[in-house]
Amino acid sequence: MKRVISTESAPTAVGAYSQATTDGNVLFTAGQLPMTADGELLDDESVAVQTEQSLSNVAAILEQEGLEMTDVLKVTVFLDDIEDFEEMNDAYSTFFEEEPPARSAIEVANVPKGAAIEIEAIATTD
Repeated sequence: MKRVISTESAPTAVGAYSQATTDGNVLFTAGQLPMTADGELLDDESVAVQTEQSLSNVAAILEQEGLEMTDVLKVTVFLDDIEDFEEMNDAYSTFFEEEPPARSAIEVANVPKGAAIEIEAIATTD
Protein backbone atom coordinates (compact mmCIF):
# COMPACT_ATOMS: atom_id res chain seq x y z
CA MET A 1 0.00 0.00 0.00
CA LYS A 2 1.40 3.39 -0.95
CA ARG A 3 1.97 5.88 1.85
CA VAL A 4 2.92 9.55 1.48
CA ILE A 5 5.83 10.90 3.54
CA SER A 6 6.10 14.51 4.60
CA THR A 7 8.42 16.41 6.93
CA GLU A 8 8.78 20.05 7.91
CA SER A 9 12.56 19.51 7.93
CA ALA A 10 12.63 19.65 4.11
CA PRO A 11 11.00 22.12 1.73
CA THR A 12 7.35 21.57 0.95
CA ALA A 13 6.47 20.32 -2.51
CA VAL A 14 6.28 23.13 -5.08
CA GLY A 15 3.81 21.26 -7.28
CA ALA A 16 1.40 18.35 -7.42
CA TYR A 17 3.70 15.78 -5.82
CA SER A 18 4.78 14.42 -2.42
CA GLN A 19 8.17 14.82 -0.78
CA ALA A 20 8.37 11.03 -0.81
CA THR A 21 6.31 7.86 -1.01
CA THR A 22 6.83 4.34 0.22
CA ASP A 23 5.21 0.95 -0.08
CA GLY A 24 6.84 -0.21 3.15
CA ASN A 25 9.78 -1.81 1.37
CA VAL A 26 11.22 0.97 -0.77
CA LEU A 27 11.09 4.74 -0.33
CA PHE A 28 11.21 7.13 -3.29
CA THR A 29 12.01 10.80 -2.75
CA ALA A 30 10.88 13.47 -5.13
CA GLY A 31 13.64 15.47 -6.74
CA GLN A 32 15.12 17.75 -4.10
CA LEU A 33 16.16 21.24 -5.11
CA PRO A 34 18.74 23.28 -3.19
CA MET A 35 16.02 24.86 -1.09
CA THR A 36 15.96 25.25 2.67
CA ALA A 37 13.08 23.95 4.75
CA ASP A 38 11.75 27.51 5.02
CA GLY A 39 11.68 27.85 1.24
CA GLU A 40 14.87 29.79 0.50
CA LEU A 41 16.23 28.75 -2.89
CA LEU A 42 20.04 28.65 -2.94
CA ASP A 43 20.29 29.06 -6.72
CA ASP A 44 22.96 31.78 -6.42
CA GLU A 45 25.26 29.51 -4.40
CA SER A 46 27.99 27.24 -5.74
CA VAL A 47 27.15 23.80 -7.09
CA ALA A 48 28.82 22.32 -4.00
CA VAL A 49 26.49 24.24 -1.67
CA GLN A 50 23.48 23.37 -3.84
CA THR A 51 24.47 19.69 -3.75
CA GLU A 52 24.84 19.76 0.03
CA GLN A 53 21.41 21.37 0.48
CA SER A 54 19.69 18.97 -1.91
CA LEU A 55 21.22 15.96 -0.15
CA SER A 56 20.41 17.44 3.27
CA ASN A 57 16.78 17.54 2.13
CA VAL A 58 16.99 13.88 1.11
CA ALA A 59 18.49 13.05 4.51
CA ALA A 60 15.69 14.92 6.33
CA ILE A 61 13.04 12.98 4.43
CA LEU A 62 14.77 9.69 5.21
CA GLU A 63 15.08 10.65 8.87
CA GLN A 64 11.31 11.17 9.01
CA GLU A 65 11.04 7.43 8.37
CA GLY A 66 13.87 6.44 10.71
CA LEU A 67 16.25 5.88 7.78
CA GLU A 68 19.76 7.11 7.03
CA MET A 69 21.78 7.85 3.92
CA THR A 70 23.29 4.36 4.26
CA ASP A 71 19.84 3.01 3.35
CA VAL A 72 19.94 4.70 -0.07
CA LEU A 73 20.10 2.23 -2.96
CA LYS A 74 20.10 4.61 -5.96
CA VAL A 75 20.52 8.33 -6.56
CA THR A 76 19.80 10.33 -9.68
CA VAL A 77 21.47 13.72 -10.04
CA PHE A 78 20.18 16.21 -12.59
CA LEU A 79 22.69 18.94 -13.48
CA ASP A 80 22.03 21.90 -15.74
CA ASP A 81 25.73 21.75 -16.74
CA ILE A 82 27.66 18.46 -16.74
CA GLU A 83 30.85 20.54 -16.41
CA ASP A 84 29.82 20.90 -12.75
CA PHE A 85 30.16 17.13 -12.26
CA GLU A 86 33.47 17.23 -10.33
CA GLU A 87 32.29 19.93 -7.94
CA MET A 88 29.02 18.08 -7.37
CA ASN A 89 30.85 14.78 -6.89
CA ASP A 90 33.20 16.22 -4.27
CA ALA A 91 30.27 17.53 -2.19
CA TYR A 92 28.19 14.41 -2.86
CA SER A 93 30.93 12.05 -1.67
CA THR A 94 30.81 13.51 1.86
CA PHE A 95 27.28 12.10 2.23
CA PHE A 96 28.28 8.61 1.06
CA GLU A 97 31.77 7.92 2.38
CA GLU A 98 31.43 4.11 2.56
CA GLU A 99 29.51 1.81 0.24
CA PRO A 100 27.92 4.56 -1.86
CA PRO A 101 24.68 3.80 -3.66
CA ALA A 102 24.33 3.34 -7.39
CA ARG A 103 24.08 6.72 -9.12
CA SER A 104 23.28 8.37 -12.41
CA ALA A 105 24.28 11.95 -13.19
CA ILE A 106 22.52 13.52 -16.12
CA GLU A 107 22.79 16.90 -17.81
CA VAL A 108 19.38 18.42 -18.44
CA ALA A 109 18.38 21.58 -20.31
CA ASN A 110 16.89 23.18 -17.20
CA VAL A 111 16.35 22.43 -13.54
CA PRO A 112 13.19 23.77 -11.85
CA LYS A 113 13.34 27.22 -10.29
CA GLY A 114 16.63 28.01 -12.07
CA ALA A 115 18.72 25.83 -9.74
CA ALA A 116 21.87 24.11 -10.97
CA ILE A 117 20.96 20.72 -9.50
CA GLU A 118 18.12 18.44 -8.42
CA ILE A 119 18.64 15.13 -6.64
CA GLU A 120 16.27 12.20 -6.08
CA ALA A 121 16.89 8.98 -4.16
CA ILE A 122 15.51 5.50 -3.69
CA ALA A 123 16.08 3.85 -0.30
CA THR A 124 15.30 0.50 1.25
CA THR A 125 13.10 0.56 4.32
CA ASP A 126 14.02 -2.95 5.49
